[in-house]
Amino acid sequence: MHTLVRLLALAVVGLGLTSMTQASASAFYDRDCGDFASQAAAQNFFLQAGAGDPHRLDDDGDGVACESNPCPCIGRGSTAPQQFATTQTQQVFRETGNVVRVTDGDTLRVRLRSGAHVSVRMLGIDTPERGRCGADAATANLRRLAPVGSTVHLVSDRTQAAKDRYGRLLRYVKREGGFADLSYRQAWSGFTKPYVYGGTPVARHGTYVRAIRAARAQQRGAWNSCW
Repeated sequence: MHTLVRLLALAVVGLGLTSMTQASASAFYDRDCGDFASQAAAQNFFLQAGAGDPHRLDDDGDGVACESNPCPCIGRGSTAPQQFATTQTQQVFRETGNVVRVTDGDTLRVRLRSGAHVSVRMLGIDTPERGRCGADAATANLRRLAPVGSTVHLVSDRTQAAKDRYGRLLRYVKREGGFADLSYRQAWSGFTKPYVYGGTPVARHGTYVRAIRAARAQQRGAWNSCW
C-alpha cells in the first residue's frame, strides 16, 4: 500500500514538473522598438534573438532593426557605431521609379529607372512603428496612395542629407497621376507626427505641421484612436 502511495506521489510531482517545463518553454515575451532606448540596443537584441526576427523588429528585412530609433546606431551584424548622416547637402537629387513594396507608413521600396532597387524614407514625417497603434492603418493608407507598380518621382531637400545612416534615400515622394506629396497626404490623413532630424526641419515642415494640426482637430486617422 505504502509503495503504491509513493508511486502515485512521484507521478503527481512528475506531472507538475512537466507542466512547469512546458509553460516555461512556451513563454514568449514580445518586444517592439519602443522597448529600446536606442537603435544600437535594439540591434544587439535583434542579433541575439536569432534567425526569423521573432519580435518583428526589422520592418524591411534588411538586417537592421528599429531604424527610426535614436542613435547610438549600429548596422547589420555589426557592433561598431555608425556615423550620423550629414545634415547639409547643396545638390538636389531627382529620381523616377516604380514602387516595389510599401514597407510601412513612411518607407517605400522603389525600383529606379536605372534598375537599382532602393529604400526611400519619406521626408518630414514619422508614422507609428510596426506593432504600435496606428501602424497598420498608416501602412495601408500609403499602399493606397502608392500601390505596387505605380510610378513615383523622388526629390531630395537641400536642407537635409541625401541618405540616412542606413543608406536609405531621403526624399519627397510624388506619385505620377496621384498626389504631389505623399508625406503631406499622410499628415493630412492623420497618420503621422512631424519629424525633425538633428534640429533642422525639412523645407516643407510648416506645411506638414498645419496638416497635422488639422488632422488632430478633426480626429482623423491615428488621432481618432491612438494619440
